Amino acid sequence: MTATAEGLWTEDSFLSWLESQERRHELVDGAPRAMVGATQRHDRVVTTLLVALATRLRGSPCRTGTADTAIRIPNRNIRYPDAAVDCGRFDETARVASEPTLVAEVLSPSTADFDRTETLEEYRSVPSLRHILIIDPDQPRLRLHTRGEDGHRTSAPHAGLDMLVPLPGLGIAVPLAEFYEGLSFRPQSRLVGDPPET
Repeated sequence: MTATAEGLWTEDSFLSWLESQERRHELVDGAPRAMVGATQRHDRVVTTLLVALATRLRGSPCRTGTADTAIRIPNRNIRYPDAAVDCGRFDETARVASEPTLVAEVLSPSTADFDRTETLEEYRSVPSLRHILIIDPDQPRLRLHTRGEDGHRTSAPHAGLDMLVPLPGLGIAVPLAEFYEGLSFRPQSRLVGDPPET
């Protein structure tokens, strides 16, 4: 295995090592970090998201990728988002997205804070990424981070099954309801002092 002079793993050595591993890992700060499995609800949101995106991207040069699609971060980390869209050249033997344009993370209790901060900042540093979706699996809501063609960044919440999520970097928009197809939602507790519903 090849490491840098500081003892950190290189991207190529990590990807080569990963081929013999049974568990999923990411490369974080020069060392492998094991990833935990997800709940069926989490996985259902990821699956319906991929279907919604793939349906609208059919016939375009862009294609969806699962959590096995690696994203190279300029700081030399390697991340595996829950879902991705790659609009670059297709190489059937590649393990890394060539031109990632969208990534999505479905929040988990163990990683939610990290995904909203550090992981988000890493994704923002990827030059080709136009959209980052941070999705709540328990309620129909997400935060969409977008970088326009001029480099200007926006961040907007989208909540409610009737919302349309615009993805201009891909030339599509997706109803938020499609991300949660087949799922029900628990009522959210009201804040103390909220008026009773009539």
